[in-house]
Amino acid sequence: MSFKNTLNSAHSKWMDAEGPEADIVLSSRVRVARNLAGIPFPHLLDAQKSEDVIHAVRLALVNKEEPELLGGLEISGLGELSPLDRQLLVDKHLISPDLLKNFQSKAVVLREDEVVSIMVNEEDHLRIQCLLPGLQLKEAWDIINRVDDDLEKTLDYAFSEKLGYLTSCPTNVGTGMRASVMLHLPGLKITKHLGGVLGTIVKLGMTVRGLYGEGTEAVGDLFQVSNQITLGQSEEEIINNLESITRQILTQEHAARNALYNDRREVIEDRIYRAYGALRYARVLTSEEAMRLFSDLRLGLELKMISAVPARVLNELMVKIRPAFLIKSAGRELSGYQRDVLRADLVRKEFEGLPC
Repeated sequence: MSFKNTLNSAHSKWMDAEGPEADIVLSSRVRVARNLAGIPFPHLLDAQKSEDVIHAVRLALVNKEEPELLGGLEISGLGELSPLDRQLLVDKHLISPDLLKNFQSKAVVLREDEVVSIMVNEEDHLRIQCLLPGLQLKEAWDIINRVDDDLEKTLDYAFSEKLGYLTSCPTNVGTGMRASVMLHLPGLKITKHLGGVLGTIVKLGMTVRGLYGEGTEAVGDLFQVSNQITLGQSEEEIINNLESITRQILTQEHAARNALYNDRREVIEDRIYRAYGALRYARVLTSEEAMRLFSDLRLGLELKMISAVPARVLNELMVKIRPAFLIKSAGRELSGYQRDVLRADLVRKEFEGLPC
């Protein structure tokens, strides 16, 4: 049932907007890379070896010992899914864009609530991910740790006593862990302090990426901050370091928002209500414009200047306005202009019944 529900809904657990520090931190993600001993990395596999890896993962899911963690997991080959459904998984942050390359030799595993997902034969044989709302890095790591341990009871991981877990990319060797937070930082952007903050983050060993990870641009004032080093640090050290840096960013973003509220309240109110009006009544919306307006409206919610639109709705709309969801909803191919019209129509319907 998990795939059917996932592919027919724009919602995922991370969109709930109920976690700690959810006014700035949209989601926390912890991902570990694992490879099977004695089998070449995915980019060196032929079709049969790729299928052998997928089969090994299937067996591990059958042999689970913690049903509350793995009992709701379902695996599907990417070739079994339509192009739209594959892209929808990317848009919901359940798989990476890279998994779509040479998709016939790859698979994805999803837990029923979409908190846990596993990419099979991406850059590594397994990339196990946990995605939670708000600042919940430690909670996400606890879930990943237990899932990983359960899978390892069946799977023989490539591991070195000296180096740790062996991975396709040298930067992931060691723990194989990447932890990240998705942050909404309009205050720092508007006050022109964002560049300095992000520059400092990089000097502290972190990397900053766009909404969909490596190689993507930041849209809607949303940024992913993640660790860059995995070798020589324990998982707990990585999590604690990222959480500490995240809390420093939160302090600076709150300060920027307070400055805007106290010194430029009318300007910010005007910006927020213009965004609300545009989204409520627009007849044509590009995805870039919609994301910009969502950011302004989200800022209004976080400053308590407006309460008409729940944050959860805005989070879901980030997926609903994407081309894959629009085309799937329409049941036919759409030109760019038709998507812009349908996007505006969809947003207006979400706003129906809300206070003016």
